[in-house]
Amino acid sequence: MNPTESEIPRSLRLKAGDWVVVRDAAEILSTLDEDGCLDRLPFMPEMLAHCGKRYRVRAVAHKTCDTIEATGGRRMHDTVHLDDLRCDGSAHGGCEAGCTLFWKEAWLRRDSQAARPAIAPAAGSFDVLQRACTREGSVPDDPTWRCQTTDLLKASEPLRPTEVGQYVRDVTTGNHGVFDVLRLLMLAGYERLVNVGVGYRIWVGLYDAWQRLRGGKPWPSVTGRVAPGAPTPTAVLDLKPGDRVRVRPIREIEQTINAQGFNRGMRFDVEMVKYCDAEYKVQSRVTKIINEKTGKMMHMSNPCILLEDVYCRAECTPGRRGCPRAVNTYWREIWLERV
Repeated sequence: MNPTESEIPRSLRLKAGDWVVVRDAAEILSTLDEDGCLDRLPFMPEMLAHCGKRYRVRAVAHKTCDTIEATGGRRMHDTVHLDDLRCDGSAHGGCEAGCTLFWKEAWLRRDSQAARPAIAPAAGSFDVLQRACTREGSVPDDPTWRCQTTDLLKASEPLRPTEVGQYVRDVTTGNHGVFDVLRLLMLAGYERLVNVGVGYRIWVGLYDAWQRLRGGKPWPSVTGRVAPGAPTPTAVLDLKPGDRVRVRPIREIEQTINAQGFNRGMRFDVEMVKYCDAEYKVQSRVTKIINEKTGKMMHMSNPCILLEDVYCRAECTPGRRGCPRAVNTYWREIWLERV
């Protein structure tokens, strides 16, 4: 163990709202193994730009979601998300996914904690980070990328949705208020009632009527209407960052997706329903992202759109409720209309 590492606490017992400073590069590098990881979570080159800077803890990542095998929730330890810090993909082939960064608490210090005297990184330390960006045996012409997202299953443990302790931690960490957690659990209970198979239309109708009275959104369900085997439609709006758009109503979007919820390889997720029939600003166009299962770069023949402050709120999906990861949601242009 590096002497510097032995002096760095692994846990700060942080809560949402706490202010922290990202440790300097030498301190962080001293905590990493030969694979550039701490507890199997990679520290990526894109994160170096934040060293020495002050941020607020947006959420404690005591749990997260499996977007690789879709098995549900995952448990993590001593890990947080800072403000809205996301990966810019600069060390990973220009990936445009904009994934939320995970920060081990050992890579941070409390804002009130005195900084250590600066030390120079050991020779070759940064080479470890660069090598860790690709998997062993990867070829330069067609790299197999490796990042926090591709390695997330290694850095986490299975978490059953019935484990009550996770919802208690949602509150005690400051991620959610008591009433927010109760609302999520009540929605989960109502969903079980709806899915019993008896009186579906009645239960959904009652929910929608209540939501209309309070100005809320309809029951979060998606039913694709494109016939099996038929091509899903497409549209070209040539949207650019800063453009104002309206997300089309869910019933219109259902006419553009198949029974599995896909439009030309992109899924319209139930967590996206809450954004329907409302206006947003275009954040960026996405043309390539890393496939988190294979590590290969995917170049999109049908570009998709990111919208500002639009991400998965983890309210509707079993196994993901209360997840603080804030995964970006991708939008086909046919699901949008110019304002």
